[in-house]
Amino acid sequence: MKNRFITQSSGSFFLFGPRGTGKSTWLEGALPEAYTVNLLLADVRRQLTGNPERLHSIVAEHPDKSVFVIDEIQRVPDLLDSVHDIMEKSPHLKFVLTGSSARKLKRAGKDTDMLGGRAVKRTCHPFMAAEMGTDFNLADALRLGMIPLVRYPRNNTSEEVLGTYLDVYLQEEIVNEGLVRKLDDFARFLEMASFSHGAILSMSDIAREAEVKRSTVDGYFSILESLMVAHRLPVFTKRARRQLVGHDKFYLFDAGVYRTLRPKGPLDRPEEIDGAALEGLVHQHLRAWLDYSLVRGGLYFWRTRAGTEVDFVVYTDNGFWAIEVKNAKKVFGGDFSGLKAFHEDYPEAKTILLYRGEESKVQDGTMVLPVEKFLQRLRPGVPLVE
Repeated sequence: MKNRFITQSSGSFFLFGPRGTGKSTWLEGALPEAYTVNLLLADVRRQLTGNPERLHSIVAEHPDKSVFVIDEIQRVPDLLDSVHDIMEKSPHLKFVLTGSSARKLKRAGKDTDMLGGRAVKRTCHPFMAAEMGTDFNLADALRLGMIPLVRYPRNNTSEEVLGTYLDVYLQEEIVNEGLVRKLDDFARFLEMASFSHGAILSMSDIAREAEVKRSTVDGYFSILESLMVAHRLPVFTKRARRQLVGHDKFYLFDAGVYRTLRPKGPLDRPEEIDGAALEGLVHQHLRAWLDYSLVRGGLYFWRTRAGTEVDFVVYTDNGFWAIEVKNAKKVFGGDFSGLKAFHEDYPEAKTILLYRGEESKVQDGTMVLPVEKFLQRLRPGVPLVE
């Protein structure tokens, strides 16, 4: 089992993350003494759905246990009431509540804050390169992504697991939960949305291409976000000196999932798809770095109405970085235009250009770094660059 950068809380906590990212596997290693209630098991789920108060009896039947894991809590949202009650009566007990979606909790009128601040939130991401160690290879990461279930399959090949990942997700998390009425429309929407990976999000364009209503597309995006398989990246607007675009960018959570969804044809240039996959891989790592570092801050992009852009802006209490990603082995003067403009407005920021070459250097005041080495060295709690 790979060492993960997830940090548990000394008290109770939620652990959210997409399916297959290794939540249960990590907990087995981090909390081997815990008693687990697995709501993916039909008989367990059926029993507790009909009688959520049964959790009190389960805890009482295991007096030797002080830690209880409830896997996939969104399957039985009413269990949160019982967990809250037990925590109030037995504050020495620790609960770890995992989930791959907060949507059903909210639909049931439950919220993670209902535990009265007794449980903090943690997030489980796909692998970071440093978690994979010597197994990490940039070409494989761009082709297969970084989902643990895909990268270390038990029976099938990585390609086979990746090919069925979304089908299983659609069936178990979307169809069975009744989140969409027409699966055909949703599948067509996913294909169209894949073209927006790493790009400015236009709901109207996607609705037109997918042949569904704009309001339907809004709802579909909300589903993807609640399942944590897609994220919107907002524009960095602090102390803005220029007119900026008003729409978010969009990223699927994993490069392999993006490649699986993205239709390919004779007119598609491989470097275009590779570039979006690379940008998404960096996005995934920066999100994980922020969450695992437990720092206050956010991830953004920057784009003026004139079209000058920086791919990523990382803004935290401890650092401020502007990052451009180039899917090329060489860099040229024009590649630095966005970073230069950003630095003019924000001289406090450190500028970084990531590329597919092998030489690390400083050019025009910007750190130019091989993207593979940058990802391999990226570790929570350590600055993006020294």
